[in-house]
Amino acid sequence: MLIRPTLPTSLQLDRLQGIDIAKKHVKNGQRTAPKSQDPYLLLLVKLYRFLARRTDSRFNKAVLRRLYMSKINQPPVSVSRVIYLTKSQGGVAASASETPKTVVVVGAVTDDNRVLELPKLSVAALRFTNTARARIEAAGGECLTLDQLATRAPTGSNTVLIRGPKNAREAVKHFGFGPHKNKKPYIRSKGRKFEKARGRRASRGFKV
Repeated sequence: MLIRPTLPTSLQLDRLQGIDIAKKHVKNGQRTAPKSQDPYLLLLVKLYRFLARRTDSRFNKAVLRRLYMSKINQPPVSVSRVIYLTKSQGGVAASASETPKTVVVVGAVTDDNRVLELPKLSVAALRFTNTARARIEAAGGECLTLDQLATRAPTGSNTVLIRGPKNAREAVKHFGFGPHKNKKPYIRSKGRKFEKARGRRASRGFKV
């Protein structure tokens, strides 16, 4: 009886021959640590690395990833935006006795003088401006640090994680290639004689 040898599969051949999979151009652009040497930020990273590893919480992983980010990717959030983004999530307390959800911002919280009255807010952030902190606390709310938040809600329960607009910077207005992008020109100076184009005005020969 003739016994034919079974041919090895491609996977077995790879293991036998030691063929390496080409990974030359495979890149992962995400940061694995912050560039900043701020000791307080590095302590927060150490804390949230532990929480992300030891708890099955996507919240902690998201906060840790945002702690790694550059300042451009940590845009500030105004108190008006905090109120607007959390009303739909039920984050603002309905009454003075009710405890609101804790709003979490991995970045700075700034004041907005267009908002005349603030509701009772519970906000945790990396930083607060002096006026934002004073107004939140005057309205009966609280301003927490991220390590205080970790002791209160280690898994991120009863929180709303928000962030500011990343493309609201003045520099972004100049970006975009080609015509009809409505991009802002880089001009030498802003004055009567500099790049004023063809507007509908008397100085450009326009008549009604």
